[in-house]
Amino acid sequence: MKPPTAGEGSGGEDRRGGEEAGMQGSREARKSADSQEESRRAGQGTCRPAPPRRACQRHSRPEPGPSSARICLRNRPQGRERPGAMGQVSARSLCRASSSAWQGRLPWLGAAPAAPRGRSPAWSPGTAPARGLSSVAPSIRLSPAARSLFDEPLAIAVQGLGPRQQVTLRTSLRDETGELFQASAHYQAGDDGELDLARSPALPGGSFSGLEPMGLLWAMQPQKPFWRLVKRDVQSPFLLQLEVFEGHGERRGRLLAQAQHERAFLRDGVRRVPVREGRIRATLFLPTGSGPFPGIIDLYGAGGGLPEYRACLLANHGFAVLALAFYSYEDLPKAMKEFHLEYFEEAVNYMLQHTQVKGPGIGLLGHSKGGDLCVSMASFLKGITATALINGSVANVGAVLRYKDIIIPPLGINPKRIKVGKSGIADIIDALNSPLEGPDQQSFIPLEKAECCFLFIVGQDDHN
Repeated sequence: MKPPTAGEGSGGEDRRGGEEAGMQGSREARKSADSQEESRRAGQGTCRPAPPRRACQRHSRPEPGPSSARICLRNRPQGRERPGAMGQVSARSLCRASSSAWQGRLPWLGAAPAAPRGRSPAWSPGTAPARGLSSVAPSIRLSPAARSLFDEPLAIAVQGLGPRQQVTLRTSLRDETGELFQASAHYQAGDDGELDLARSPALPGGSFSGLEPMGLLWAMQPQKPFWRLVKRDVQSPFLLQLEVFEGHGERRGRLLAQAQHERAFLRDGVRRVPVREGRIRATLFLPTGSGPFPGIIDLYGAGGGLPEYRACLLANHGFAVLALAFYSYEDLPKAMKEFHLEYFEEAVNYMLQHTQVKGPGIGLLGHSKGGDLCVSMASFLKGITATALINGSVANVGAVLRYKDIIIPPLGINPKRIKVGKSGIADIIDALNSPLEGPDQQSFIPLEKAECCFLFIVGQDDHN
């Protein structure tokens, strides 16, 4: 029995064969259409955008990669692979390569870090802090931390900055009259975000430049021209304000950190004793301990009054110091016209007889007019073992000096040699006559009679 030919059969088998043939033909037709469409698109060289970056399972964050990368399909092999498979494989390989490269540079290898405190609100887990950047907000570190003596070194450092971040540091304080003094300097932090003024030089553009650990203190200038920083009440400190600003611009940047620090004049335990004995108008400062201590008489210049800030600082270092007024104070003469050396002799005897003062002699310290008074005291009075003067003269200046039957006239002055600058400040350095020639030799103090050692300190920029 011959098998049935197509179209001859009847029944279920014929029908199933017809259906299978129809389905096979339909599949072949769709396959042919797909192949033609792929060939057409490949021939046109169209490009398809790469799929979005996948999330990295290791870090739970998008892996870095070029967000606009495109995979060209012009030369894609013509096989049975799924359309777009080549693009997906290439994008995945690129993502893995980029991720490996970034992982070698990031400071973290675990879960995405939280945004550091004090950072910009724009910080997100998609970006990491630069290597070495502290996760804490910038802060000022001082040593001593809260309080130091006015003549004591103060160590200043800033921590928590970015690597090599540029900042401006500023110091401010107000004197007892409310006048403002300020200084500022430009700095750059180290690679670790640390800034130590003992190791980091100030950059040009501020109040000073170079390695100056204490520059922010000694460089402070008054906002009011030519105003002098004077501490009148040594029992209270100056309050120093320190601030750190972002950048080096002319306009002040964002405030990053600030701190306050007290600069005191009296060490704990130093005694301040007002002296009103006989004609003496003075203040005695005694160090801590039972003594006795080396004694010093401290004299200031033509400003008069009773400045105490240098005397108390010396007492902090173990000296018994008498800050002595000599005019323009209480019942002392109001003007600088004539001085009697007997007044200063009374002060010397007071110190030599004090139980807290170590003998057999005392020292003298004077500035400006106080300097030539110290030279006169050392030349005529007993009990002086050392004399230091700061910008003082070896001639009697400004007023007649009397001691017993000795009269020393003041050194002559030529007003025509006074120079007044644009600022209105008088330069008198050339106005005084020479005490080594002519009638002005009478003003020369006979310091060859002194029985002590001398220390002369001269600042050549002092023209007044």
